[in-house]
Amino acid sequence: MSMPTARLAQLVIDTPTSALPDALLDAARDAVMDTLSVGLAGVAEPVSELVAQWTDENAGRPAATVWGRGNRASVAEAAFANAIAAHALDFDDTLPTIRGHPSAVLVPTALAVAEDTGSSGKAVLAAYVIGLEVAGKLGRAANEGLFRHGWHTTPTLGIFAATAVAARLWGLNADALQRAWGLAASQVGGLMRNFGTMTKPFHAGHAARCGLFSAWMAKRGFTADAAILDGGKGVFATYGKTETAALDAALAQWGAPWEINSPGVYVKEWPCCYCNHRPIGGLLQLIKQHDLDIDDIKMVSVGFLPGSDDALLSDNPQTGLEGKFSIQYSMAATLLDRQLTLNVFTDEMVQRPRIRELMQRVKRYRIEDSKIYSGVVGYTDVTVETPRGSFNIRVDKTPGSPDWPLSAESRALKFLDCSGRALGDAGARRLFDLARDLRALPDVRKLMRATVPDHAVATRERDARSVAA
Repeated sequence: MSMPTARLAQLVIDTPTSALPDALLDAARDAVMDTLSVGLAGVAEPVSELVAQWTDENAGRPAATVWGRGNRASVAEAAFANAIAAHALDFDDTLPTIRGHPSAVLVPTALAVAEDTGSSGKAVLAAYVIGLEVAGKLGRAANEGLFRHGWHTTPTLGIFAATAVAARLWGLNADALQRAWGLAASQVGGLMRNFGTMTKPFHAGHAARCGLFSAWMAKRGFTADAAILDGGKGVFATYGKTETAALDAALAQWGAPWEINSPGVYVKEWPCCYCNHRPIGGLLQLIKQHDLDIDDIKMVSVGFLPGSDDALLSDNPQTGLEGKFSIQYSMAATLLDRQLTLNVFTDEMVQRPRIRELMQRVKRYRIEDSKIYSGVVGYTDVTVETPRGSFNIRVDKTPGSPDWPLSAESRALKFLDCSGRALGDAGARRLFDLARDLRALPDVRKLMRATVPDHAVATRERDARSVAA
């Protein structure tokens, strides 16, 4: 009889850090760095401000840092706030096999526990690799089931990966992890209908907090179904209508290949939904290849395979957040601005008269196919109509993927720009240097101290002295 829950738990707990090559840990470091930077860029977003108020008023034991701020909170609440900030700008990475965003959930989870326990950077990176492996293998088993039924896979799969990360860093055994997953399963949530609102980044925070809560409770004896991934009325049968056999097949590929190697983590170059990225990349190529001027472009047509544009919910965005989930705005902004920076996705920029007019020149259509795709799987067709004729391109690679990677220079610039918005230039450089050497860092608390701007550190120290006096 198949027992995939027990098998997966054993793999999570028993895979030694020594079995993970340095190349995997370095890839994990890159994901941690990218997530830290976009999380710091996201701390000023309205959703992050609201959540910071929550953590201030419900801090609990101040065991972990809320990135970019002077306050500390409980492990779970810090992970909750940091995960929301990491996903607030939709600038965080993705993993094709989960059709979602893994690091916004896993990195805040790992760093919050590691800060509480004084774990090493290497332990954090190993936990991340294992957590990503859990997410990816569950995603392979779910296939398009969760996605097709309207679930946002970042939290629905991320909650189990976050639980695994916490379990490794807190030293749970396999039996406790199985019970933790049973508890986590009753907290699964996240609907795609909420894309383009504050609730989408909340999904990432919810998954991180619930994963930590589930691992903490299970470690202390909390009971739950210990085979929640197995068979009828389990997670896959209930949420994705998937058979247990699919999970058996996925687990047979544990570490062969590692998810962090294949398909690998996709790093965003532009701060918007990944369903936009192939069209953006294709349009930029057409502009460059054919020396196109904005005034020459009569129409931009974008062809999507079934499912690959499901997240692009807004055809007529009114806010910067809605603009991140609009192919019309993303294509129009590419034509007008060329460089899609964080500043392009604001309420004011979406309301520019020129951009409203350009959006009318963008249309999307369905490419017929019997399969269901995600925004980073398959291909996208882009056609530009001009007085000189029509120019088209089929984009079958994704910007930021291993097949179309960001350069090391581009990644460094992204890190420094994003983190500098919260820390200033000197603070961003200090964090960059620490994070780059994370594998050799004996205690991750040093890294976490560097996520707080200098003025906030001074305020926190002054307040502490006042309390002591």
